[in-house]
Amino acid sequence: MDFKKKMWSPEYDFLRTNERLGKRIILMGLGGSYAYGTNQDNSDIDFRGITLQSTSDLLGLTSFEQYEDSDTDTVLYGFNKIVKLLLECNPNTIELLGLDDDQYLIKTELGQELLDRRGMFLSKRAAKSFGGYAGAQLRRLQNAIARDSMPQPERERHIFNSVRNTMEDFQRRSEAFDRGTMRIYIDKAENPELETEIFVDADYKHLPLRDYEGILGAMNRVIKDYDKIGKRNRKKDDNHLNKHAMHLIRLFMMAIDILEKGQINTHRVDDLEILLAIRRGDFMQDEHTFSKEFYELLADYESRLDAAAAKSELPDNPDMEKVEAFVEYVNRRTIEGDF
Repeated sequence: MDFKKKMWSPEYDFLRTNERLGKRIILMGLGGSYAYGTNQDNSDIDFRGITLQSTSDLLGLTSFEQYEDSDTDTVLYGFNKIVKLLLECNPNTIELLGLDDDQYLIKTELGQELLDRRGMFLSKRAAKSFGGYAGAQLRRLQNAIARDSMPQPERERHIFNSVRNTMEDFQRRSEAFDRGTMRIYIDKAENPELETEIFVDADYKHLPLRDYEGILGAMNRVIKDYDKIGKRNRKKDDNHLNKHAMHLIRLFMMAIDILEKGQINTHRVDDLEILLAIRRGDFMQDEHTFSKEFYELLADYESRLDAAAAKSELPDNPDMEKVEAFVEYVNRRTIEGDF
């Protein structure tokens, strides 16, 4: 498909007419399955990009984070917003910096300069960002496909792992944990409907209530995600589950590349055979659950990710000095109209 030609079709006129976009877009490329190389005939077309802030955003009272067009599955992030996401090695945004050259539809001078400096965003945070996201999503899928057959203690363990990942991510981003401690663990349930249950021991001093609510809210949302999952329409949902299982493995693949090689490889050319096999349902059993082989594959990638994180030569955190200098450089050019 000629994506550049499609970009100029009437349905994408907003790219040229919206005051937030137009010549302010410095980078735009493929997203989703077409970016990874796992697309099928009925795959949606996703465009992802970056647009510069306005002068008023930088010096005045306006603010802008992102522009979304749901009709075309297009998302363009404000430059300052995406920098914050890239610093966290956010899987949904860092992949924009790892496309093949022919997968970019718009790439200005500033866009190329960003790509040239992509390494300054890479750090060991990738292990948590990619691994945590993948692990939580997998456990939701496991809960969906085995809700009736999985023993309650095992299901509680899946929920616990997701909550723990969420808490660790919150702890890294929040100063609240400097004022006390929180421990989560599984023990014999007090709820008569459960065998085991997740418990919390918390000890804080002079912690703002809103911060405490944020901690509890983040963990509570994970539990609600599980509770919302109802019985599936088997025929309809198996394809959906296979697609998500494929993307789970892809997330591990990308994280390992970042940690081991310092590379963002979005287009998974060398991994398509296994990824497409998962998407076809080759790892789905007749009883509408994943096979032992799939979980062995997953366990192998989890182990590889742990090893890659332990041995990685990447810094624990991004090079903030370089990032701040580049952000100031881009925003100065933006204010001066030099883009």
